[in-house]
Amino acid sequence: MELSEIDSTLIRQLPFSYAKRFSPLPVRKEDGAVIVASSHPDEFQPIDDLRHLLNSPVRAIFMEEKSLLDLINRVYHEAANRDEGTMVIEDISEVEETRDLLESADEAPVVRLVNALLSKGLQKRASDIHFEPFERDARVRLRVDGILHDIQTIQKGLYPSVVSRVKVIAGMNVAEKRLPQDGGIRVRIAGKDVDIRASTIPTSSGERVVLRLLDRERVLIGLEDLGLQAEMLAGYGRMLAKSHGIILITGPTGSGKTTTLYASLASINSSEKNVLTVEDPIEYQLKGIGQMQVNPKVGLTFAKGLRHILRQDPDIIMVGEIRDRETAEMAIQSALTGHLVLSTLHTNDSASAVTRLVDMGIEPFLVSSSLIAVMAQRLVRVLCPGCKESYEPTDDELALIGFTSHVSPLTSHVFYRKTGCSECLGTGYLGRKGIYELLEVDDDIRKVILNGGDFMTIRAEADKKGMKGMMADGADKIIRGITSVEEVLRVTQEE
Repeated sequence: MELSEIDSTLIRQLPFSYAKRFSPLPVRKEDGAVIVASSHPDEFQPIDDLRHLLNSPVRAIFMEEKSLLDLINRVYHEAANRDEGTMVIEDISEVEETRDLLESADEAPVVRLVNALLSKGLQKRASDIHFEPFERDARVRLRVDGILHDIQTIQKGLYPSVVSRVKVIAGMNVAEKRLPQDGGIRVRIAGKDVDIRASTIPTSSGERVVLRLLDRERVLIGLEDLGLQAEMLAGYGRMLAKSHGIILITGPTGSGKTTTLYASLASINSSEKNVLTVEDPIEYQLKGIGQMQVNPKVGLTFAKGLRHILRQDPDIIMVGEIRDRETAEMAIQSALTGHLVLSTLHTNDSASAVTRLVDMGIEPFLVSSSLIAVMAQRLVRVLCPGCKESYEPTDDELALIGFTSHVSPLTSHVFYRKTGCSECLGTGYLGRKGIYELLEVDDDIRKVILNGGDFMTIRAEADKKGMKGMMADGADKIIRGITSVEEVLRVTQEE
């Protein structure tokens, strides 16, 4: 049964908590009676209650319980978004069973507004929700596929109440408005468990709030789904199969480094290996892997966590980020003593990771003997399959991505560009894929590092060996119809 078949006027008359508990769902009116889907149509009491509630004859039809509960969640989730929500947040961080966020009938306008925004953020696949106060009003924006979109304006007089509500949800101090705060909670929205991380900072116009939404039920992406081309995927797989050494994933904030790390760990995790991580924060729960959250307030840093992990007899170690010399030294020592170490570093390309480690104070001979691979990446938005259109690229566009109109591979491919539809919020894009470059550190590159070569020299040596750069990988995804010229240029020329 589809959502379009449900009469929304009937839904408004039946509380979500009742529908969820007894599983009767009003569907439509037919021949003077209300058709009700039920997993137990033979149970008299719920059906009789509906007859009185709807003031109408009721005819029950059977629907399998799991399918019906899923339909109830979707129907009320859609109604909440359309009608500005009737939800309150339920904290499920300490309990196994709890009511869904939609089950309460709290009608306070601010509660309804905040919960509707949370629900809409999840529905639109947003990674973050921004609450931004200005002189006369405040705006709310969603970050979808890395880009912010305006979705609502809030009256200035109502905004402090909205911030207070968010603070209550996230377990913050409602009375403290002068200092930045961090908080978080796990909630349930229409049957989905969601982690919310909140951050507030004081500004001249009021407190600015950002909520990070982490859907705990989203499927962990596999290596084969990241967007790596077959040859690069095989090369990266060979690096992951090594017993010791460091593999670094590099790129700016928001380029998907953590997702790549998790996919890498999932691909090599087995019952024969002891895999431990130290992270800030833990974004996915990985079965069979020991995950440690850093906590600077009590002195648990990346370096200190890594030092203690080494006493736990690990085979594979993942360090969320190498931020300082101490962490870098610990990671290198771990690699040199027979462990496979995976971590991230903020650099623009793969070759720059080597010079960044040297700049941190690590001796070139230690870098050359421990580093086995560096993979740099960016995320490009995928063209919406429902509205993308084909076109003939100009010579200037082709030149920008390293091609000319005379290059033979282009003659058999169609270029696409964005247009925009309701499915993709008018952006022309739906979802994201990575573009990559993989620097495999072989003996020749080790010699360059050992001799103190800068990133240009390392890059030249890698290019000589056939390393495919990010721009080239992006160009390949353009001619395969995955993304656009505009999008590849946006992410590769931002630095």
